[in-house]
This record gives sequence, C-alpha cells and structure tokens, in this order.
Amino acid sequence: MANHKSALKRAKQSEIKRIHNKSIRTRINNIIKQLKLAISENASEKVAKNLVLAQSVIDKAAKKGVIHKKTAARKISRLTKLITAYKV
Repeated sequence: MANHKSALKRAKQSEIKRIHNKSIRTRINNIIKQLKLAISENASEKVAKNLVLAQSVIDKAAKKGVIHKKTAARKISRLTKLITAYKV
C-alpha cells in the first residue's frame, strides 16, 4: 500500500480511471454483441445502425486512450468484413 500522500492520491486516481475504462470496454463488447445478434437475425436496418454506433464507440475509446488506435482499427475492420460477408 502507498505510504506518501502523493502515492495515495495516485492510487485513488488509478482506481477511478480503471473503473471508468472498464465501463467503456464493457460498452464496446455489448455493442459488438448487439451487432452480431442483428446479423444472425437478418435485420439489415438494425445491422447498419449498429455498425455506425459500434464504429463511433470504438473510435471514441481509442481517442480517449482506453484501447490502442490499431486495436480499434482492427475491431472496426473485422466488423465491417463480417457485415460485407453477411450482405453477400
């Protein structure tokens, strides 16, 4: 455990940031699940809407530093690839 005042503050800040980042990661995973569910239901309007939403959420997470830029690009690329395969 931290002993100095600054170390205690840093530990507290890190814990708050960890919880915040966890909620953003959970949101990304939930959006991806919704998108895959819409694909399995063959709901093309829902798929298009969820893809745009997923891209937005993933890009915002990368912008905030929750996930890496390249991780975000890879996730978006795989989702887009999945949808183009669905449309064919």
